Amino acid sequence: MLFEEELIPLHLDVFRLIRDLIRGYCGIFFNEKSLFLVERRLNRRLKVLRLEDFREYYRFLMYDPKRDDEIQRIMDILTVNETYFFRGESQLKVFIDEIIPELKEKNKDQKKINIWSAGCATGEEPYTFAMLLLEKGGFDGWDIRIAGSDISQRALQIARSGIYKKNSFRSTEYYFIKKYFHNEDEDTYSISDSVRKLVAFNYVNLFDPFKVRLVGKMDLIFCRNVLIYFDDTARKKVIENFYNCLVDGGYMVLGHTESLVKLSTAFSLKHFTNDMVYQKPERQGL
Repeated sequence: MLFEEELIPLHLDVFRLIRDLIRGYCGIFFNEKSLFLVERRLNRRLKVLRLEDFREYYRFLMYDPKRDDEIQRIMDILTVNETYFFRGESQLKVFIDEIIPELKEKNKDQKKINIWSAGCATGEEPYTFAMLLLEKGGFDGWDIRIAGSDISQRALQIARSGIYKKNSFRSTEYYFIKKYFHNEDEDTYSISDSVRKLVAFNYVNLFDPFKVRLVGKMDLIFCRNVLIYFDDTARKKVIENFYNCLVDGGYMVLGHTESLVKLSTAFSLKHFTNDMVYQKPERQGL
């Protein structure tokens, strides 16, 4: 009879120390209900590093020269990267039918549009934007930049590979699969170069204003179902970083369960036909 390997226990006081270290690094917050999840997922790291217990692991995270690499491994282990192509129909409709035409008119002189998928996980969202723009057409001679970012290097590796299993296509019409993907085998598809060349992926910690500034000025930011993993203090900081990253009049799209109530009064809420999105106001008197 096979028995599960015994877990090294994570005591509440040490859990709080590790939890607060993670929150200080990237803003992601684990409440005490998450103790057993963290304990189970991080146990292997203690065994790989040959550490006796979680208190020793915490000291490693604080003082070891390889602490940054280990914190990155924690991000890969603990963050959820659940996504799929063409997620959120109403928000995609407002994107391609209403926001993009407005940005095209606004930016017609410089012929440039910058879009950021913040917290893109394995890349399905920014690739979806690229496919919709290719279908829309009318952008010959335009500089369209779609940036995808995440805090998980493992997720970004998948995004850069552009190779996906069937689960990523549960909301995708066959038309798009046939046109923009190559069938590698029965269960695997790779995205076409025409889509891939529109998207660039980078590691970005949304909690770090310096890293966010490196993304550059954006006309549109999608950050859906990411803020739910932060506490209010971290949410406020991330929203402020987004505000500083947006051009005047730029748009920010959050998940339907997320809002700026009690977080920020800097944005206005714009009602489109298909959905509502946040907008950074235009500066007056220019």
